[in-house]
Amino acid sequence: MKKDMEQRIAALDWAGLVEKLDKQGWAHVPGLLDAAACREAAAMFDAPEGFRSHVVMQRHGFGQGEYRYFAYPLPPLVAALRAGLYARLAPLANYWQARMGAAVTFPEAHADFVARCHEVGQRRPTPLILRYGPGDYNRLHQDIYGPLVFPIQAVILLSEPESDFTGGELVLTEQRPRMQSRAQVVPLKQGGMALFAVNSRPVTGTRGTYRVTMRHGVSTLRAGARHTLGIIFHDAP
Repeated sequence: MKKDMEQRIAALDWAGLVEKLDKQGWAHVPGLLDAAACREAAAMFDAPEGFRSHVVMQRHGFGQGEYRYFAYPLPPLVAALRAGLYARLAPLANYWQARMGAAVTFPEAHADFVARCHEVGQRRPTPLILRYGPGDYNRLHQDIYGPLVFPIQAVILLSEPESDFTGGELVLTEQRPRMQSRAQVVPLKQGGMALFAVNSRPVTGTRGTYRVTMRHGVSTLRAGARHTLGIIFHDAP
């Protein structure tokens, strides 16, 4: 699993993905996982163990639906995605930090970044699996958790639109200074991945560099069941 995922990640057009992330704050990767891998990953939601927390969204005002945070040690697929994607995204993350004048920089290896998270008290893993049913949705939000934040995250759709479910689109918004928010829908299919900014990213304007604030959510599911895998690279307190 680890070797196969490393090869899949290495084969991606990273120059193109980084360019899109830098230009628009998100990038789409179709077909990262095949249908069999998606079904196997979705089945993890009902596993009797391997999780540290189960959240029912409506109890907290987050929306409707539920998700479960994985515990350490992470499942092999999740661990491979987290480590492999991070290594490719860290240079862009550091470039963004420099442009925004942030003092924090990110090491090359994800294990070193996790160690840094644990040093500041962020020790709980944040990768998660989500399940939505009819009428469920996720309000616009940011997955920040603590003071140490990696500025990019990933979502992989494990279900097939129009077959397993209808509705339930991944929605991204950006807020630029003195402008109204702009919303975009990411055209995910089963096995597809979206990479996007966690909270803010730098954009060059006529008066220099400014920050664009981004949020993400999921529109209301009309029918069926929708599973997704969320890969967040920083840990939580």
